[in-house]
Amino acid sequence: MKLVRDHIPKIIRETGKRCLCRTVSDKKEHLTWLLKKMVEETNEFIENPCYEEAADIFEVLRTLTDLYSLDMDKVHAAADDKRKERGGFIQGVILEVVGEHANDDKI
Repeated sequence: MKLVRDHIPKIIRETGKRCLCRTVSDKKEHLTWLLKKMVEETNEFIENPCYEEAADIFEVLRTLTDLYSLDMDKVHAAADDKRKERGGFIQGVILEVVGEHANDDKI
């Protein structure tokens, strides 16, 4: 059992196969399945980094933002703002230790 895209049952039936499906009962269940789907799609992207797998991750994010009534344009703008202020993840910086003071002997 897994969450699939909305048209998948129709696509399966068009191939002459049968399938049994249901829709989620409420927002809580929908969120539970979406979080599982995000992990699934992220793992698939790690195995095969391509546009199709990236699009699947994006679609899960788009649905999550919709369920939480967030505007994707504002999400994109917030991501741009954070990138300007704090940077992205392009350089691969790993934070190993943070000390209390600049002369902390842990560092």
